[in-house]
Amino acid sequence: MENSPNNNKVSVFRCQELLNVAMHDIILIGINHKTAPVELRECIAFSEDESASALQTLSRKPHIKELLLFSTCNRVEVLVVTENKREAIDSTKDYIAEVNKIPRQAFEDALYIHEGDEAVRHVFRVASSLDSMVVGEPQILGQVKDAYRLATEAKVSGVILNRLLHRTFFVAKRIRTETGIGGHAVSISYAAVELGRKIFGSLESKNVLLVGAGEMAELAVEHLIRNKVGDIYVANRTFENGVELARRFNGQALRFEEIADCLKVVDIIISSTGSPDFVITRDQVKGVIRIRRNRPIFFIDIAVPRDIDPQVNRLSNSYVYDIDDLQGVIDENIEDRQKEAIKGERIVDEAVIQFRDWSASLEVVPTIVALRNKLESIAETEIKKTLQSNKIPESDQ
Repeated sequence: MENSPNNNKVSVFRCQELLNVAMHDIILIGINHKTAPVELRECIAFSEDESASALQTLSRKPHIKELLLFSTCNRVEVLVVTENKREAIDSTKDYIAEVNKIPRQAFEDALYIHEGDEAVRHVFRVASSLDSMVVGEPQILGQVKDAYRLATEAKVSGVILNRLLHRTFFVAKRIRTETGIGGHAVSISYAAVELGRKIFGSLESKNVLLVGAGEMAELAVEHLIRNKVGDIYVANRTFENGVELARRFNGQALRFEEIADCLKVVDIIISSTGSPDFVITRDQVKGVIRIRRNRPIFFIDIAVPRDIDPQVNRLSNSYVYDIDDLQGVIDENIEDRQKEAIKGERIVDEAVIQFRDWSASLEVVPTIVALRNKLESIAETEIKKTLQSNKIPESDQ
């Protein structure tokens, strides 16, 4: 089928669009937990509203063609597509300084700047949690998706960033699926819950006693609730505080004097008080073992000094883990995650090469456009020659 003039116009427009894209570079300017303390990071962090405003302002700079801003408690990063790297970097630094009312010299030394393949690799590693403070943590991918959503809503992402971010999500999902980077507990509260799961098989319908109101103990209870535990009891030295905490977990508040009786019906005890003495003793637990009919009882002692008498561990079907035990589990699991991260780095390297190949395909567009124009010019010349050679002289008519 012959091309219509309209089709030719669309084709030329598309070629010109790709030609413009091919001439641009990818730049990433950032600061994170490795390069700056929290005091500096919080000075230049962006809320969602501030991020939306920043996208609008920076996108109006003539040398910034596409843009994405990513801000969490651990990092602030600006991803830019530009035809002028120096101007884009300076504009970004100036904006960060101006909007946060902080001089450039206060944060410039903490900045890292990645270009081309290194910028692409960094984005893949961040979204895959290979660059996180805790390798393998799952929240980071959702945060990157939120940043991309803001960029698309602001209409500041284009051909290159759209391709890059869609590829980023694919890479992150592949790493999560094909490696064990997201496995193994790496927080005190989560490690405690995982140990409980190993002891009981399933935590569903297991009753829980929370002694004290330490932050890590509360986080452990939140993890347990996700595992569909049964009744939750809260014992606190200040009864009013226990009532308030019990209300948060839809539980029942107890007085400290009721702890010994509660040991008869609970399966998991999480303790985090500031007591200088043991809150639960060996004799208290020994007194309920027969009543419990050898049902396992699991103690998570997150207090320093310890709340649970370590001699409880010598009783049958009684398991006590203190904060050092949990930290040992975490250290082993972090080591396992680091081993799995090596596989993730290989997947990232493959994806960087694939993205580079796609970018390289854009770079041949100028040659294609030039060849097409040359061929069209030759064709027009040949058609004119043919028409002239086939023209019948007037004397022969």
